[in-house]
Amino acid sequence: MAETQGQHFEITQMKRNLVQYRIDAGVALLTLNDPPANTYTYEMMQELDRSILAARMDDSVEVIVITGNGEKFFSAGANINMLADVTPTFKYFFCLHANETLSRLEQTPKLVIAAINGHCVGGGLEIALAADIRVARRAAGKMGLPEVSLGVLPGTGGTQRLTRIVGKSRAIELMALGELFDFERGHELGIINQIYEAESGETFLQGVLDYTRQFTSPKKAAHAVGLIKRSVQTGAEIPFESALALERELQQQLFQSEDAKEGLDAYVNKREPKFKGK
Repeated sequence: MAETQGQHFEITQMKRNLVQYRIDAGVALLTLNDPPANTYTYEMMQELDRSILAARMDDSVEVIVITGNGEKFFSAGANINMLADVTPTFKYFFCLHANETLSRLEQTPKLVIAAINGHCVGGGLEIALAADIRVARRAAGKMGLPEVSLGVLPGTGGTQRLTRIVGKSRAIELMALGELFDFERGHELGIINQIYEAESGETFLQGVLDYTRQFTSPKKAAHAVGLIKRSVQTGAEIPFESALALERELQQQLFQSEDAKEGLDAYVNKREPKFKGK
């Protein structure tokens, strides 16, 4: 159920076994939870989908963070044992739903940060690629898209999102080789935005949450951050003139916001703005 205008969606009524969900001062933390490798099934992807929608509809949530349970894996991707036991038709619809879920994550007008706490391979990397920013714990694991070793391709957006980050030739090489590489190499390729030193998974996650605070109110106009994300993610996939029109429409929405009034007033009066994310 939801309160007025969809605020404070009651996530407690949803099953949270495979995706843990909690809100911490404007940040929705989604934790993939299927030890030891946090591989995803259709059931997990359904819970992830519901969690994304809950965070999208909750006005108190300004940023979404996705991570994995434990210290060894962010996610090793789709559960191979599950895929081995289902029909080709089920596999197709499973991939279709996973694609829809990650597209919903990518198009949600709130910043999404992947906190990569361990190995991030296959479909796990595809989840991380659907985030806007990727932060990794130094020396915590490997990353890559090795699906070619199973005779298939990265089928949850990997071929498309990796290409848009590293370019066609390099993306083809990485996926055709099925190469796994460390997070430092991921940073060189532009896949990873930040690498943090951390003694434990807990301190790493706290560091990511601290990093996340710079995108939330009152320091930052979180609504503007979300629409910047929306303008880039959508605008990059449509013709340039259409993207400029989208940018203007989103700007017009922001011109009418409380944060825009606050930002302009703070600038004129030479004070620090105090944004509300509205």
